[in-house]
Amino acid sequence: MSKIEIRTVDVTQYLQPLREGGSLPAIVKASDDFLYVLKFRGAGQGKKALIAELIGGLLAKTIGLNMPELVFMNLDDSFSKTEPDEEIQDLLKFSVGLNLGLHFLSGAITYDPLVSIADSLSASKVVLLDSMITNIDRTVKNTNLLNWNKELWLIDHGASLYFHHNWKNWKTHLDRTFPSIKEHVLLDRANNLIEASTEIKRLVDKNKIIEIISLIPEDWLIEESGELTPDEIRSAYTEFLSSKLNKIDLLAKEAIDAK
Repeated sequence: MSKIEIRTVDVTQYLQPLREGGSLPAIVKASDDFLYVLKFRGAGQGKKALIAELIGGLLAKTIGLNMPELVFMNLDDSFSKTEPDEEIQDLLKFSVGLNLGLHFLSGAITYDPLVSIADSLSASKVVLLDSMITNIDRTVKNTNLLNWNKELWLIDHGASLYFHHNWKNWKTHLDRTFPSIKEHVLLDRANNLIEASTEIKRLVDKNKIIEIISLIPEDWLIEESGELTPDEIRSAYTEFLSSKLNKIDLLAKEAIDAK
């Protein structure tokens, strides 16, 4: 398995907010001259949404799904000083430091379950990925999928891994499956779930999970409550994802039953 590498770039230009996103992400230009959708650490769910985005995106790539390139993005304090919109000004001020960006796919269209492209194996992998990371946000109302260059692309995993919003009870999530999969926008097209689970087991193991978790920036793991240390939080993510990987056949059966 090849080693995962994530580049770090600087935000050089704030272009426009994406107001259809609840957390007010923005299209920005970076020091490498590419455009990115920037997810802010100062937004509603804060750094935990960035962690979920990072883990979900890297797992998607690992199992062979299309994900825009993820990059760490440095934001300095100069942007808030020239922004006239007070809401955006505050967001920029509270997001100084390391944020997360997704390469902007120019010309991509939002996935429409009635007309868009999604092959059965890819759909099956997406369904199982979302079961593993407990992603409640890939429904008909909000697909968080794009079609670009006649292929299916995944975006926005910030609502995943909701166990991490309550560290006191996180271990109670280890043995759970994911009944919400019945609402998944791709469930109807997921006709290769057994093949997809075999593929995921081939491509992901505990070492790969540890590698992904090791890429979470240290300061994203510092909790104001101080309930857990960054190392304890990394261990929790590793244990949670490993438990889901061990249950992948059970998750596939749950999805098949939901169909």
